[in-house]
Amino acid sequence: MTTQTATARTATTATAPVSALNLSRTTATAARVLRQLRHDPRTIALLLLIPCLMLVLLRYVFDGSPHTFDNIGASLLGIFPLITMFLVTSIATLRERTSGTLERLLAMPLGKADLIAGYALAFGILAIIQSALATGLAVWFLGLDVTGSPWLLLLVALLDALLGTALGLFVSAFAASEFQAVQFMPAVIFPQLLLCGLFTPRSEMHPALEALSDVLPMSYAVDGMNQVLHHTDMTATFLRDVLIVAGCALLVLTLGAATLRRRTA
Repeated sequence: MTTQTATARTATTATAPVSALNLSRTTATAARVLRQLRHDPRTIALLLLIPCLMLVLLRYVFDGSPHTFDNIGASLLGIFPLITMFLVTSIATLRERTSGTLERLLAMPLGKADLIAGYALAFGILAIIQSALATGLAVWFLGLDVTGSPWLLLLVALLDALLGTALGLFVSAFAASEFQAVQFMPAVIFPQLLLCGLFTPRSEMHPALEALSDVLPMSYAVDGMNQVLHHTDMTATFLRDVLIVAGCALLVLTLGAATLRRRTA
């Protein structure tokens, strides 16, 4: 009985949840994710090069109309990072789930908050690099004419990339395969893309669609970019937009932590 009791106590201790966020556990998780990504050059290329290539393509599609590129380039500067981070994060996290890595990590003294924060930190570092590359390319090499500070463009692009990371972490819990993870894109990303004001001002949409766009975070990402495009100083609307995008990212990360659970006894 004594041996069985000790064994039970050991098992309980090993699987007991750790709720407090710990910096060392979080950074260790982030370092592990970055080490894995370092050995996946295709993922790195998708994250860092594809948004830049899409911006270059867009610039020369509108080569005869630079004003058109100025109008939509800033918006897409926020949309491209969100989409690529969503795809990469959802697929990479799903691989961790299906391979049993998350299962083993949750059996260790590692809290859900540590795990989610570690993934967010790792992909957040990549998001910073991605956003800096895309913003620098658009402003200083492709001639994107921005009235406000390019640093504010970078801020919105970074928040959009972090939002894409949060959405990817969240939807990965509901997919059983990488194909299913990609299938979430039409459901999560495409409606926001159509209603964010990129193709037509949201005020000119049907009232029901305009109301729906008001609760979608990508709408505020595009609005924030447009504020920087047309105003020299930081406006109250810009502050509202970035706070909403940041708040949505934090909310989705919290929901993502709630979906982390062991699937075996």
